[in-house]
Formats: sequence, structure tokens, C-alpha cells
Amino acid sequence: MTVLRSLVSVVDDDESVRESLPDLLNELGFAAETFASAEAFLASDKIDATGCLILDIAMPGMSGPELARELAQRRKQIPVIFITAQGDGAMAAHLIGEGAVACLLKPFSESALHEALHRAFGKH
Repeated sequence: MTVLRSLVSVVDDDESVRESLPDLLNELGFAAETFASAEAFLASDKIDATGCLILDIAMPGMSGPELARELAQRRKQIPVIFITAQGDGAMAAHLIGEGAVACLLKPFSESALHEALHRAFGKH
């Protein structure tokens, strides 16, 4: 029997995001883990179990895009949904062009997140 990886790892330095997103993800049928930094995610034992990453773009230390590139170099093919409080269409288009599933502007709607997760898990 094949088990789909339904763990969504959230990497965001904003504590309010780390507190609110797991409840929403659970309501949508996903397990959730949160990390305050890219470095904390890389040091965790959750990389291989993660079916989708929700990454803040701008964080102290390693940024979300830098984490995505690091995982690609490690040959970890995890769909990425970027979230940001300050973004524009050009940045979103660039990140999607680099392989991101979506780039959502905070605050984003539940339906926008659900659609992005559907696309992320549809790729696997």
C-alpha cells in the first residue's frame, strides 16, 4: 500500500503564522510541523517525511528561496508554496518559474491555500 506524504512543514519566522497555520492545515486534512527558520528545518528529521513546504520568503538567516535551492541541491523534490507579506507579481512569477507551486501574499485566504495545496499534492 502506498502512503501519500501528507505532512506540510511550515517555515516562517513569524510566530503568529506558526501558531495559526497548523490549525488550518489540520482542518484541511493535513498534518503540520512548524519551524522558526530554514536552518531549524534542515536540522530536523522531517525533511523526508514532508510532502509540501510552506516557506516564508524573507527570514533572518537563510531565506525561503535559498532553502528551496538547498533542498534541490540535495535532490529533495518537495513542492514549495511561498508566502510573503511584501511581494509583487514579478517576484511571484520568478519563484513559480523556478518551480514553486504558488506564491501567496499574506494575508491569504483559506481557499487560496487549499488550491495551492491541491496543486502541490497533485504533483506527486
